Amino acid sequence: MLQSDYTDTITPPPGNQIPGLETDNPTIAEVDREIDEQRQVYFRKKNRRERILGSLLLIPATPIIGVCWLLVRLTSKGPGLFRQTRVGLHGEEFQVLKLRTMRIDAEANGPQWSSGRDPRVTPLGRWYRKLHLDELPQLINVVRGEMVLTGPRPERPEFVELLAKEIPNYEERLLVKPGITGLAQVNLPPDSDLESVEKKQTLDLHYISTASFWLDQKLLASTAFRVLLIRGKAVNDLLGVNKQHLVDHVDSNGCDGSTMLSELLHRSKNNTDNAWQDDTSGVSEEADMEVNQNRHGQLPNRPR
Repeated sequence: MLQSDYTDTITPPPGNQIPGLETDNPTIAEVDREIDEQRQVYFRKKNRRERILGSLLLIPATPIIGVCWLLVRLTSKGPGLFRQTRVGLHGEEFQVLKLRTMRIDAEANGPQWSSGRDPRVTPLGRWYRKLHLDELPQLINVVRGEMVLTGPRPERPEFVELLAKEIPNYEERLLVKPGITGLAQVNLPPDSDLESVEKKQTLDLHYISTASFWLDQKLLASTAFRVLLIRGKAVNDLLGVNKQHLVDHVDSNGCDGSTMLSELLHRSKNNTDNAWQDDTSGVSEEADMEVNQNRHGQLPNRPR
């Protein structure tokens, strides 16, 4: 049975509403009209094609996943696979599947962004991440129709909610199905601050507006080379997927791009805790008044 390493601590927004935005903003369905019909037709065909391809890839991948699962179980406490809530097409949530690469208590204190040298990652997990083997179970998500092979990476709902407030148009990445790999993944390192997230957002939106059959095949080829530890500018130049020039001059569009993601999450958690305390302070005052009234032999006023 699949188990989760993490516990959701923030209630996610409704599935048909862009996460992190106020109710007077447009829904995903309304924004989706901005994608021209030709783009919509391409992505519908792509989704069907990659679902079939994902089914074919899952056949040889299954024994590899089985061996990797067994090694995880033998080398660290906890399940070999975990599932985690992510945000997909049109804001719909689904359970992404991955090989576990962190300790079972990795998020005992709530959701956290992973860093480059995250101490929570197990020794075996570092190799899995380096070889991208931890992503193999997501072929099951592709077969289910929740993901595709190439597209923007799916993010957790609590993080989408935060980033949508900080980065303009962040929700537009939800106009297409999320992918196992993508243009941002083959060009940029993992996110560390708001500026790095905005750079990935730039490449994700560029992909949505320029996606084609051959671009998707090039992204798959680049990812295959990365699994073989053959990566870098030369490989991307050869395949024609080097888009670093599109993000070299990305600024933070008014937000503090140097803000670390861990700091942003911590700040949001503190704001949530303070808001909860403010909401409950009135209740505590009413309870104190009722106790004082009872001490003086007076009955408290109750609503009828």
